[in-house]
Amino acid sequence: MGWFGTAGDGAGDPARHVVTVRGAENGRTVGAGFVLGGDTVLTCAHVVNAALDRPLLEARTPALDEVVVEIADDAGGARRFFARVAHWIAPRAPGGGPVPPEAGEWLGDLAVLRVDGPPGGLPAGPRLTGMAAGQQVVAWHGSAEAATYARLTVHEPVGARAYLDGAPTGMAVGPGYSGGPLWCGAEHAVVGLVVAHFMPPRRPDNGAPLPYSPQHLVRRSWGVPWQRVQDELRPLGLLGGAAPTSPDPDDPALLLLTEAIEDIFPSPSSRVAGAQRLARSCGVGSGSAVTPPTPEEFATFLLTHPRALAALAGNLRRSAPQEADRVLAAGGLSRVPKLLSPQEHTALRKHLRMMEPEVLARFPEAVRAALPHLAAMPGGDTPEALLDHLEALPGDGRAAGGERRVPALLRVMEYVGALCGPRRAELRLWADAVATRLGIERAALGERRSDAQEWMRALRARAARVRVLVQVNPAGQGRHRLRIWCDEGAGPRQVSTDSVRSYSAAEAAREVLRVLDSLTPPAEDERPPLVEVLVDRAGLNLPVDEWTVRDPDALVPGVLGVEFPLVVHCPELLRRHGRFTKHWRSRWNRLDSGKTFVVSETMDRDTIYSRLVNQLDTVRVCVDVPPGTRDGIVQTCLALGIPVVVWDRGRDGAAHTVRHLAEVATREMPDGVRDYRAGAKASPPDYPGRPVLAWADADRTVPRLHLTEPQEST
Repeated sequence: MGWFGTAGDGAGDPARHVVTVRGAENGRTVGAGFVLGGDTVLTCAHVVNAALDRPLLEARTPALDEVVVEIADDAGGARRFFARVAHWIAPRAPGGGPVPPEAGEWLGDLAVLRVDGPPGGLPAGPRLTGMAAGQQVVAWHGSAEAATYARLTVHEPVGARAYLDGAPTGMAVGPGYSGGPLWCGAEHAVVGLVVAHFMPPRRPDNGAPLPYSPQHLVRRSWGVPWQRVQDELRPLGLLGGAAPTSPDPDDPALLLLTEAIEDIFPSPSSRVAGAQRLARSCGVGSGSAVTPPTPEEFATFLLTHPRALAALAGNLRRSAPQEADRVLAAGGLSRVPKLLSPQEHTALRKHLRMMEPEVLARFPEAVRAALPHLAAMPGGDTPEALLDHLEALPGDGRAAGGERRVPALLRVMEYVGALCGPRRAELRLWADAVATRLGIERAALGERRSDAQEWMRALRARAARVRVLVQVNPAGQGRHRLRIWCDEGAGPRQVSTDSVRSYSAAEAAREVLRVLDSLTPPAEDERPPLVEVLVDRAGLNLPVDEWTVRDPDALVPGVLGVEFPLVVHCPELLRRHGRFTKHWRSRWNRLDSGKTFVVSETMDRDTIYSRLVNQLDTVRVCVDVPPGTRDGIVQTCLALGIPVVVWDRGRDGAAHTVRHLAEVATREMPDGVRDYRAGAKASPPDYPGRPVLAWADADRTVPRLHLTEPQEST
C-alpha cells in the first residue's frame, strides 16, 4: 500500500468481497454481488427482481426502487446501505425478447447498483480478470458466511456463459448464490459471477423431486465470464472511464500535476497536511504523519481516485483560488477525474433520494430540456445512469473570455430544481457550492437558472395533456383484448384489470369511453383527453378511430376518433433499431421548428431511407401513396424515428388528407386529424379520407410492453 491507502481491500479473506443483497420487504438474503467501483455493486438483474418481490426474469428496469445491501467492513462486521439500479441489462432470450418461464439459460441479467453511503464507505473492489477453462474457483452464498464456500471447476467459458461443475463434497451452489463473485485463487482475482444452478429434475404434475438416478445432472451451475460482463458494460460507458490502478506515465496531466503539487506544497509539513486532508475527504487511509508522499505519488493518487482531484480543488479554493484553477486545468487533460468531489456526489444523491417519485420520473425530460442538442445517452434513462453520463460531459458553450463554462450536470440540476417545488432551495444551495468550488461566476449559473425558470413557465402554459393509453391485441374473428392506462401528467397508471376478456369493436369502444368518462381533466384545460392506441406493426391500420358505441338508449353515438384526438403508437417499430432512438428524441425536440416531408408514388423505401436517415430536422412525414407500398413506407418512417407520420388507410382520399392537414401545425396534428374525422362523419364527399396519425411523444412515458403479454408498468 502506498501513502494513500484504500478503505479495506479484503485481500486476506476473499469472502469479504461478497456483498449481501436482501429482500426489501422481509430482509431475507436473496443473492449476492461484489463491489465494482467506488460506489457501485455488480449483481444479477434477477437478484434485484427477487429483492423487490418481482418475477425473477422481469425485464423492466426498477428505476426508482431501493435495494438493501450489506457490505463487509474493516472491523469484521457488515454495514447496511440502500442502493438503486444505475444500469440494467435485462434477462433476455438468446433471440431477444422475454425469457420463457421454462428456460434454463439466458443472456444479459446484470445490474449495477449505486450505493448510498459516505465517501470511503465501500471497500475497494476485487481484482478482475478473464475466465478460462480449467480454472478452480470458489463461490459463496449471499450471506457471505465463510462456511458456505463451494468449490467449482470452470468448463467451456464460451461467449455469454460458462459452465461450472462443483466438487463432490462440501457445499453445492443453490438458491442465494446468484450474483456472487467467482474467485480464482491462482489469479487472485474475480473471473465472473454466478447466475444459476441446474437443479435436480422434478415431476411435471406436482413439482416433487424425482427419485435419484445416476443419470441426473449433479452439481452443475453456470455463470457469466468477466469477458462477457465487460462486453455488456462497455457500451454503457462504465468501463472506459474507470480509474486505472496506475496512471499512464506519458499522460500530460501527470507531469503538470506533479509540478503543481511541488509548488502548492513546497515543504514536507505542508504536503503532509494537504495529503491528510485529501485522504479524509476521499475516505481512504493515509500514511506517515512525518514522511509526506512524494509529489509524484500525490499526483498519481489524483489520477487514480476519480474524485480526488475535485476534492483537492475544493480544499484549495478558499485559501489558494489560483492554485485550485491550476489543478482543475491540469486534471482536465485526463479522462479519470470526475466533476464532483466525494462530498458533493454524496450530497447530490441524497437530494435525489429525497425527491418525489414523480419528479425523478421527469429527470430525462429535464435533461432533454437543459441539453437540447444531446439526443441520447448510453446506459438508459434512470437518474443514476444519467448522472454517470452527465458528469463526463463538458460545459455549455456560453462563456466569455476566460470565464469557466457551466458544466452540463449543473445546468441539468437547475432544470430538475425547477420541478422540485419546496426542495428547490436545497438543490440550488448545492449547485452554488459546486459552482464556487469550480470558480464559476455567479452570474453564469444565474443565467442558466433563469433558463430553467423560463422552461418551467412554458411547461405550465402548455400543461401535459390528459391521455388514455389503450393497448389493443387481436383475439381473432374481429375481437380484441385491451389494456388501458390513464395519464393525468404523472405517468401511466393502469385502470384495466382483465387481460383475458375479448371485445368486439363496439364493446371495446364502450369500455374506452367508460374510462374517458371517469376522468376529471384540470378545470383550466379545455382540451379533450388524447387517446393513444398502442399496437404492433400489424395493427397500424386498425380502424380504432371508427369504433362506435351504438346504444339505443343513448341520445348520441360515441365515435372514438370523432369525439377525441386519437393517435396510434407502435413501440415495436420505434425500438426495433436502437441506433435510431437518439434520432427520434432529437427530432421531437425540434417538433415546433422541424420540416415536413411528403412521400409520393415515385419514391420507394430505399429512397425514403436515404433521404430521412440523417435529416434530423425532418419531424413529420405525410405518406401520399397507394395501399400496395404504403404500409412498408410507413413502417420504415417509424423505424427511422420519425415522431409524426400521417397517412390514409383508405384508397381514395390520401391526396385530400395530405393537402388538408398540410395547413395544420405539427404539434396540433392530433386535434387537426380529429377535426378531419368529424368532417368526414358529417360530409363524406367533402372529406373522403380515412386519416391515421402515428404520434410518438418523447416527453411522455409509455408502458414497456411485451406484445404477447403486456406488462403493467412503465
